[in-house]
Amino acid sequence: MAKTSPPSGRSARTSVWLETKTRRGGRGGGQPSGLDRTRITEATVRLLDAEGLAKFSMRRLAAELNVTAMSVYWYVDTKDDLLELALDAVFGELRLPDPEAEGEEWRDQLRMLATEYRTLLVRHPWLSPLAGTFLNIGPNSLAFSRVVQRVIRRTGLPDHGLTGAISAVFQFVYGYGTIEGHFFARVADTGMTPDDYFRHAMTTFDGAPTTAEVVQESKQLMAARGGDTVADMMNRDFTFALDLLVAGIEAMVKRDGGKDSPSRA
Repeated sequence: MAKTSPPSGRSARTSVWLETKTRRGGRGGGQPSGLDRTRITEATVRLLDAEGLAKFSMRRLAAELNVTAMSVYWYVDTKDDLLELALDAVFGELRLPDPEAEGEEWRDQLRMLATEYRTLLVRHPWLSPLAGTFLNIGPNSLAFSRVVQRVIRRTGLPDHGLTGAISAVFQFVYGYGTIEGHFFARVADTGMTPDDYFRHAMTTFDGAPTTAEVVQESKQLMAARGGDTVADMMNRDFTFALDLLVAGIEAMVKRDGGKDSPSRA
């Protein structure tokens, strides 16, 4: 089969974390004073939080740093490098439990990891598309993955089921946090509160013949769910869904003959 070359003759990109060459001025010539990768990454995160992924550009970042766009290239080769650095930087915000801590159950630690990840996805809505694009092998991402794996190992699941359990829990969290983050971003654009936006949407759909029946059924489900605010409802759903997953892990361990020993509890 014939091999195709990357666009513009560039070599295929892997990850900024696999970069081995020593930077000697890049495209920007001499090293700009007052800049470093940490400062550039922090500015990238601020811009992504404030303006979103679609509006981010090297030119916009340079203006934020009060330098020329070419100056930034002394530290990174591409915009993708910056996005990958920003992605790993926000993973550093996660509070991680100690899987070796005595007296702590894997269930509580798994719930903590899931809740932390959900919160991160909502706080930084631009994280979701980047997490699905890059390899995520930066130090903070790897630290999170390592703790997740160690906590899941403590469940008593057989080795062949560990990756499936990780996928069940954290792909659920990824999807939930992504949709929640998009919802709050949409609300922010309207200038309404989440509760006002929700009431307005339900009232609008309630009057449409094609959606009235579905909306009525949804109202009954939401009334049964409980919660006075949108945040309450989302938290209740997330907690219940996570409890279902934990119960599923426990059931699989019991089915396969696994046991909770003191070292696994």
